[in-house]
Order: sequence, then C-alpha cells, then structure tokens
Amino acid sequence: MSEHKSGFVAIVGRPNVGKSTLLNRIVGQKIAIMSDKAQTTRNKIQGVYTTPEAQLIFIDTPGIHKPKHRLGDFMVETAYSALREVDAVLFMISADQKRGKGDDFIIERLKNVQSPVYLVINKIDKVHPDELLGIIEDYSSQMEFAQVVPISATEGNNVERLMEVLVDEMPEGPQYFPDDQVTDHPEYFIVSELIREKVLFLTRDEVPHSVAVVIDTMKRNENNKIHIQATIIVERDSQKGIIIGKGGKMLKDIGTKARRDIENLLGDKVFLELWVKVQKDWRDKRVYLQDFGYRQDEY
Repeated sequence: MSEHKSGFVAIVGRPNVGKSTLLNRIVGQKIAIMSDKAQTTRNKIQGVYTTPEAQLIFIDTPGIHKPKHRLGDFMVETAYSALREVDAVLFMISADQKRGKGDDFIIERLKNVQSPVYLVINKIDKVHPDELLGIIEDYSSQMEFAQVVPISATEGNNVERLMEVLVDEMPEGPQYFPDDQVTDHPEYFIVSELIREKVLFLTRDEVPHSVAVVIDTMKRNENNKIHIQATIIVERDSQKGIIIGKGGKMLKDIGTKARRDIENLLGDKVFLELWVKVQKDWRDKRVYLQDFGYRQDEY
C-alpha cells in the first residue's frame, strides 16, 4: 500500500484576488463567502479536500491589508497566525493587477515562513498568455517560490495541477476528517456567512463592512423544516433602513437568496427569519467582536 499523505495549506493574498473562489472550487461546494468587495473573509475558514491517497486542509485567511480598526487588526493577525501552522502556503495574486505595495507587504512576511511558498497566479483567463512570463519574472525577482502555478479559480483551469503539486509536497499523515466533511466550521457559522454574503451583494456600496450576522437559533420544527432565526447587526440607523428596504423588500430578498444557499448546504427545507439590529461602533469594541464570533484566543 502507498503511504497516505495529509497536511495544512494556508491561502494568503491581497483582498479580492480570488482566495474564497479557489477554496470553494477545491472542496466542490460553497463554504466561503464570495464578494467583489474587499475584506469579506473574517475568520480562518477551513476547507477539506479528500481523496483515497491524501487529505488537505485549507485555511482561507482574511486578505492582508493595513488595519483601520480592531476588527481589521483581528483579521490581519488571523492571516499571519495561519502561516505559523501549515505545511505549505499559497500566495495568491491576480494576473490582471500589477504588483503593488500590498503584495510587497505580504512578500516581506512570507520570506520568514519556514514552509514552502507557492505563487498562484489567478485570473489567467483575464490576460493574454504572453503576459504571464513577465508576471512570473517580476514576482520571482522578489523572493524564491517552491513553484509557480497559473490558474483560473472561476473557470477551473489548472486547479487539478495545483492539487497534484500540493499533494506531492505533503508529509505522510493521517486522515483528520471523514470522507464527506468539507469544513471544520459548525454549520451555523457557514449559515451566518451565507446570509452576510447576500447582505453585501444586494446592498452593494450602500452598506460598508459594518455588518455581522448572528444565528440566534437553529432547530428542526414539527414540520421537519429547519427553523433558523438570525440577526443582522449594523452600526447605524441609516444602514438598518437600507437593509430592511422599502416595505421590507430588501430584507425579504436577502432572506430568499440566503435560504436557497442554506438549503443547498444542509440538504433540507429551511424556514429563515431575519431581524436587523443597530449596535453602534461594534467593530471597535472587543466585547462585541467576541459576541459576534471574532475571538482572538487563537494566536
């Protein structure tokens, strides 16, 4: 029998380069929030990729950026702590964006990482193939990478090749999770993320990242439906008005779209009730950050 391999892989990169899209593609199911707004990922979301020969556990870290408040500090420290506990690091960049200060900032941190660092060039479908060589040369002049793998997370191009490269790199090890488990997060966490994604998607630029979602209850009712009650937390009364919308239309749309994704995730009928609550300046108050799931006892 051949040896079984397993290990942990961190995905790091500037906000919006496609880290969550790649994670969802790898595990074949939606577990990470996807939005074209920066800094949508706040916790270390672990995705599990299992084959008969190997198991890889992926940590999708918050986009590394210059923090502006306590929540920002938490997100950046979460990203760095992930680098200290993995067998490989994927440094993800976007082929259609020039290397910037944010990338240089991350590269300086990656130079101190003991594990192999792979440069993953995403969104190759957005550029001419001739441009890739210049991108590879530019980044390779900044630091040495174990390998460079160009991919398109959205289209799936070359993602299988990336997985082969990573499995080769992993040490011999046990299977940590059952075959059918794709994340180590409890279901209520993913449910809250799916609701938050719909808030960001539907309200666009009107409501910034001062949104948290708390699952109040999640239980099966007498009709065998899963009954979920959740509260959307915002910082200002004006944001509450936007999320509720005229005659409650926006909140209804958020609920309808979120319910579809939650039913796909849980494989069952869902009854979803949403409320909106104002908690002024919650992102800068430690007690609220902890109440809403951003705990700093991990590092």
